[in-house]
Amino acid sequence: MKPPAFEYVRAGTTEEAVAELARAGEDARLLAGGQSLMPILNMRLAMPRRLIDLNRVGELAYIREREDGVAIGAMTRQRAVEKSTLVARRVPLLADAIPWVGHFQIRNRGTIGGSLAHADPAAELPAVAVCLDARVTVRGPDGSRTLTSEQLYRSYFTTTLASTEILTEVWFPAAPARTGHAWLEFARRHGDYALVGVAAAVTLRDGSIAEARLALTGVGGRPTRARDAERRLVGRRGSDAVLEDAAETVRQTIQPASDIHGTAEYRRRL
Repeated sequence: MKPPAFEYVRAGTTEEAVAELARAGEDARLLAGGQSLMPILNMRLAMPRRLIDLNRVGELAYIREREDGVAIGAMTRQRAVEKSTLVARRVPLLADAIPWVGHFQIRNRGTIGGSLAHADPAAELPAVAVCLDARVTVRGPDGSRTLTSEQLYRSYFTTTLASTEILTEVWFPAAPARTGHAWLEFARRHGDYALVGVAAAVTLRDGSIAEARLALTGVGGRPTRARDAERRLVGRRGSDAVLEDAAETVRQTIQPASDIHGTAEYRRRL
């Protein structure tokens, strides 16, 4: 199928994009990398009257060290994040997870802001953001505001952004000393959407777990922090029994849905 007719507008600055979005509101869509939007338009699951292209807004493409963390502009390509030595050194969980986003051709075009704002509950980047308590900056006609990543997500493919707001930046805190990290997902093939996934960051102190962060993907309408399991880990040594206890806590507390790809019980077992 082909998309319905729409008005195409190419913004040159963030201010221009905000102004164009304010004129159209709910009748507009923002085009970043287009890796999710274009298939949706082709299948006519969305039929905007106006498409606002952000690809010439160069001020939103950057990776910078800031405030003991890393700030990434929304139009930064996922491949640039994947290849960044700064990201690998300061935010290793993000560096670990991003190669799992689609295939490298997808990451060459896809943007970090587009993935976060698309709010796919099976995607990698929203789960990493929630795991690390990343902050996002959004801009609208009334100025800018900052949200935590958990405040950003409402439900399936739905954020708390107003129809006139643009996500402009995400900031990830640097990994503390003595912190291990891991991204793990289960998919039928590499590059497919994950059936389930988990982002983990664990900080040790004196041989025990001082802090644990766990975020799950594919088990609900938004990225899910496994806070009960986190609390079960803190203050204990990371033995097999302790880790299994945390895993069982996750299985008992999540409420995944069944679909054509797998049952709820299958996702819970994974």
